[in-house]
Amino acid sequence: MPVSTSTAQPVTLSDVTAAFEEVYPPQWAASWDAVGLVCGDPAQPVERVLFAVDPVDAVVDEAVTWGADLVITHHPLMLRGVTSVAANTPKGRIVHRLIRSGVALYTAHTNADTASPGVSDALARAVGLTGALRPLDPDTTDPEGRRGIGRVGELDEPMVLRDFATRVAQGLPATAGGVRVAGDLDRLVTTVAVSGGAGDSLLGAARAAGVDAYVTSDLRHHPASEFVGEPGGPALVDTAHFASEWPWLADGAAHLADALRRTGGPNGANVETRVSTIVTDAWSRTFPHA
Repeated sequence: MPVSTSTAQPVTLSDVTAAFEEVYPPQWAASWDAVGLVCGDPAQPVERVLFAVDPVDAVVDEAVTWGADLVITHHPLMLRGVTSVAANTPKGRIVHRLIRSGVALYTAHTNADTASPGVSDALARAVGLTGALRPLDPDTTDPEGRRGIGRVGELDEPMVLRDFATRVAQGLPATAGGVRVAGDLDRLVTTVAVSGGAGDSLLGAARAAGVDAYVTSDLRHHPASEFVGEPGGPALVDTAHFASEWPWLADGAAHLADALRRTGGPNGANVETRVSTIVTDAWSRTFPHA
């Protein structure tokens, strides 16, 4: 029987998180955010990593079935403080299931949003923006001016808003709520601003950027109504929150794989990544009027 003489050490959770944090440093996260390792033994071996938007039961099911050792999500499980992780609470149930299954959980949230490339870069490419991108709301601590929330770029060729909205819908995962549009469907769209996730705080930045359309999520009635009621501003394209952030998962997985090949030793290239395609949008159904 052949005997292995390899002295290569297994890739540990600590190795994986260190490699990932080279690309998405936790210090880039907003002060209110909760990023990093949620649960898991830093010394445990990692062979499979599942990327998902939300740390919910369906994602844990997929992780356990696939045999993942680590789940990396964009949204935090513990964004707001808790005093208990008892298994009869929603968050506690997730924590207990992960620990019992030997699956670690790690979160990259606003540090992935502001990174270059980050969440909005992936969204921009998914909806058809080509060429150079610039931050919609630049991070003033970045001397190169590349990091920040949101991105601004141009379509490969101008198109009317109705066609652009169709492109957005086709470029993102299908959700029950679909894509909503505010503005003249026949207006020409060339320059576009995007911001993955809730983006109504950047409506003013989108107007100041002089874009033709702004793609984001979770736009509220009153700010959107007032925004489109003021002439000269961009059209609005509102997508499901989950859908606007999902394109980043493939980028995050690719960047982790690259980082592990550089830093993870001989076994770094053997860590397998997978992007969850489970739709974890909060809204599961819409009902049209009769």
